[in-house]
Order: sequence, then C-alpha cells, then structure tokens
Amino acid sequence: MRTRSALVLLFVALLATGVAVAQDPRASAAQKAARDFLALTDRGDGPASWAAAGKQFQSAITVERWTDSLNTVRPPLGALVERTLFSTQLTRTFPGAPAEGDYALLVFRTSFAQRTEGQETLTVEREPDGVWRVIGYAIL
Repeated sequence: MRTRSALVLLFVALLATGVAVAQDPRASAAQKAARDFLALTDRGDGPASWAAAGKQFQSAITVERWTDSLNTVRPPLGALVERTLFSTQLTRTFPGAPAEGDYALLVFRTSFAQRTEGQETLTVEREPDGVWRVIGYAIL
C-alpha cells in the first residue's frame, strides 16, 4: 500500500511538472511588444503606434500614411470584442526579411463588434538594442 501511494505521488508530481512548461523568454517579449502595439492601434493612435514600431516598419511607411491607413481600416470593424493569441513562431529568417535576425510571427484570433471572425498577423523583430518591435501588421 505504501509503495502504491508513493507511485501515485510520483505520478502526480510528474504531471505537475509537465503542465508547467516554461515559455521561451523571447516569445514572451515578442508577445508583449505585439500586445502593446495592438493596444495603441485599438485606441486609433496612429502616431504612437508608428513611433512604437520598429525601424523597418517606419522605413516602409510614413507616420501620415500609417495614420491614414489605420483610420480607414479599423473604424468600420467596430470596437475590439476579444483577442486571443493563436500562435507564436520564432524564426531567424522568413521570406521578405532583409537579413537573418531574431523574428517572431504572431497570429491573433480577433473579434470586433462589426466583424466577429478576424485574424491579426504581426511580425516582430528584436532590434540591435535588444527591444522587440513590430515591423509588420495585417488584419485579415
């Protein structure tokens, strides 16, 4: 009986350690950068979201064009209802990347008041200063 109790406790301990798998700190940092950027876009703050974005993003679009695009695309969707992280993929390179580096491709399932099923895809790069910043954003 004592051996059986010890085996049950060992099994429970093994299950507990299997459930508590630590996430890669790079993924956590990339997700935080994406969520911070999305919070700015949810407020419709084009200038602040552009300023928070990475150098590649800022080189690809002016703050004025980004703000105009954001103000055109987001309002018809309505208010954010729910956003759930679907996937995070860490990679050293991807098609269209100018160079090898630390990148994360994040996909969120997003529901807006006027569009209940949507997807937001963000590309995040860890820049030379060590900070993760959004360099690509798309709503599908």
